[in-house]
Amino acid sequence: MQVEAPTQLKEEVRRFWDRQSCDTQNASGEKFSLEYFQEIERIRYFDQPFIHSFAQFTRYHGKSVLEVGFGAGTDFIQWLRAGARASGIDLTQQALDHLRNRIKVYDLPAPEFLQIADAENLPFESNSFDLGYSFGVLHHSPETQRALTELVRVVRPGGEIKIMLYNRYSIWTINRWVKFALLKGRPWKSLSWVMWNHNESPGTKAYSRPELLKMLRALPLESVHIDTQMTSGDYLGASAFRPLNWLYRIAIRLAGWRFAWNPGDYGTRVDAEDPDLKSARERHMRDPKKAVFTGNPLGFYHCIRAQKV
Repeated sequence: MQVEAPTQLKEEVRRFWDRQSCDTQNASGEKFSLEYFQEIERIRYFDQPFIHSFAQFTRYHGKSVLEVGFGAGTDFIQWLRAGARASGIDLTQQALDHLRNRIKVYDLPAPEFLQIADAENLPFESNSFDLGYSFGVLHHSPETQRALTELVRVVRPGGEIKIMLYNRYSIWTINRWVKFALLKGRPWKSLSWVMWNHNESPGTKAYSRPELLKMLRALPLESVHIDTQMTSGDYLGASAFRPLNWLYRIAIRLAGWRFAWNPGDYGTRVDAEDPDLKSARERHMRDPKKAVFTGNPLGFYHCIRAQKV
């Protein structure tokens, strides 16, 4: 995988997303019209219905939320609709124009703060927000660990982070490898190389679950939960060549879904008051070395939530 200077790579990433914010390619209406924004929203939540259960927008009524990389603003306006005290930053003017027009079209409350800024250098004091949210953004930053550290820094102790990062060992990534490595006569190229060079902006990264744990353990976090979600890209991969698509779907079924239900988390009403039982449950949920993994391990989206210590 080609390694570029972070400043040069960041500028390439900025130029890529400034040409077209994420999801806007799906809209056919007049740019910045109500129909345009409605189409973007409809397609996003049809394609990724798990976003609502992950973000839980309405839980943050009256709370301070920072979204890093708001893109076309589809999730951001949900914070405003829910009555959150929302702030946001993005790397591009294109995203800022989308969000400002979207707020105006829907006549939504003004956010607390909007600005073009860098995820690796957030313009906020430490311990400022109840929630730090970033969906599908930090893996595009040249120094993802630094961006993650910054997001945790600006969240207050007891607050939460919710982020989505790409999964390297997903059907989507494997299918990209087939297309851009195997069929191009370069089978020795890695999944990381394919993501870096052939998935959205240059320098895109994707992570295994052990790599995520290593990143998260370096930060003051507890109650780590990593839910790996299947996407349309995984399920529809290689649709033009049905035998390969069938193989992918078989792999998805064999990988199966993992759930976080644990017998130790349940008990009778009397047991629930037992302090020893309660402390055992808390240790199980809060120990980052025992992070909870759910979902389908071949899904493209790692949806990660954790609490700041």
